[in-house]
Amino acid sequence: MSSSAIVSNLQDTNPSAIIELFTLALDSSLHGATTIYRFHSGSSLKDNGEIVWAGNSYQKFPIKAEGFAFRKGQLPRPTLTVSNALGTITAILLNVNTTTTGNDLTGATVTRIRTLARFLDAVNFPGDINPYGTPDATAEFPQEIYKIDRKAAENREIVQFELASVFDLAGIRAPKRQCTRTDFPSIGTFNG
Repeated sequence: MSSSAIVSNLQDTNPSAIIELFTLALDSSLHGATTIYRFHSGSSLKDNGEIVWAGNSYQKFPIKAEGFAFRKGQLPRPTLTVSNALGTITAILLNVNTTTTGNDLTGATVTRIRTLARFLDAVNFPGDINPYGTPDATAEFPQEIYKIDRKAAENREIVQFELASVFDLAGIRAPKRQCTRTDFPSIGTFNG
């Protein structure tokens, strides 16, 4: 990841727009498939549809993502609210062969990818020329990776998912065992 190109561009007098992309990756052991869905809530300048980043197509889809801010002492627990007007998300939920309770995609991985318009693939623009800069598939903010913790709401209009950091899921402990003083005898002793 080339975050130096991002920082350099953000310090310009007129930086290009921040583009937010998402991937939803299913887990075969939980969902019976390893399908990856790619989507964004913006539009491309070429045909007002999908955005191509690093050679991958991200479908235009009404989505609201919030709660990514880090607070002192707390990991973020963002929410993803997705339009269900056409029943697309409900169809995905119904087609998933899930071993979890209900059809909630619990355990699926959501990755938030952010880059700048100047680094998008040229095919996103009229004449296949990026007017903002040179495409660079490595110029992105650090990716934020979350697991779907639960489906918070589902109706005709929206489906809302609560996300959690991989270290913030209920019942999971890192490093998956308890460390005691006998594991590290030098802790708590004074030699000198």
